[in-house]
Amino acid sequence: MNNKWIVSSSPHIRTNEDTSYIMKQVLIALLPATIAGLYYFRVRGAITIIACILGAVLSEFLYCKITKKESTINDLSAVVTGLLLAFNVPAGLPIWMCVFGAIFSIIVVKMLFGGIGFNFLNPALAGRAFLLASFPVAMTTWVKPGANADAITAATPLSYMKLGGSEGAGSAANALNHLHQANISLSDMFLGNIGGTIGETCTVLLLIGGVYLVYKGIISYVMPVTYIVLATVLTFLFGGMNFEFALYQACAGGLFLGGIFMLTDYTTSPMTKKGQIIYASIAAILAVCIRLFGGYPEGVSYSILFANCLVPLIDKYVNNRVFGEVRK
Repeated sequence: MNNKWIVSSSPHIRTNEDTSYIMKQVLIALLPATIAGLYYFRVRGAITIIACILGAVLSEFLYCKITKKESTINDLSAVVTGLLLAFNVPAGLPIWMCVFGAIFSIIVVKMLFGGIGFNFLNPALAGRAFLLASFPVAMTTWVKPGANADAITAATPLSYMKLGGSEGAGSAANALNHLHQANISLSDMFLGNIGGTIGETCTVLLLIGGVYLVYKGIISYVMPVTYIVLATVLTFLFGGMNFEFALYQACAGGLFLGGIFMLTDYTTSPMTKKGQIIYASIAAILAVCIRLFGGYPEGVSYSILFANCLVPLIDKYVNNRVFGEVRK
């Protein structure tokens, strides 16, 4: 009886997967879409990405320095936030706006609430919403893929569809006509050869990044699949029962980017599988409502931010049954 059993409080499962490991995996998953963003938006895209990342990392470093807290920049969460913010803004957004948005994301949304694990909104999406409300013209000035130093603006596919209308069968056909007249095909949208934010254009590379994260066990497939599939089905049902229109809507905008990389944020999503399905379903319904019936052509950012606010309520009423507990 020389062996001794050590009784300690939970958690009892130990793992080497800390925050920096998880963030490294997210950065690896984002790498293909980052390369695509640099390919399509060239120098403009590179400057925007660098400005957002540097703004996020430096603001977190300075906040920790000023408040005399241990620096947290080594966990790479600020790098991920900066990169995701860059993915959510147009290429060529003025550098100071990129930095301003990164500061808001890190300081106001993340650090003032206690840092990573305590924020109730996704920092990158909140930064994007802040920039869109503050600088609507700059945030909706899109650069045509392949454009260099001279500004060549192009509307996004969602803008074309919004111009054509998106409610009812006739409106869906009009929206598709606008896309066809602009020579925007489904293959262009799937490969990313379209106007839009840096990270939302290439659907196939975002999908590859998502598959990688599921394979590595960083995220569950539940939330992305629920969000993307339900949003596509609802768009089909309420967008004129037009399958082509629903596919265009699925590939356009940030449905894949938001569903894979931001809806699944550990801090701002429910803990239980049932809660995650409810959460992703609410976000999908909101995204479709905003896109089809709202004033904005895009609804992904606001749908996830609104759903973030409901997470405490979902976690309160959707709990797993405690092992050994008698069901009442």
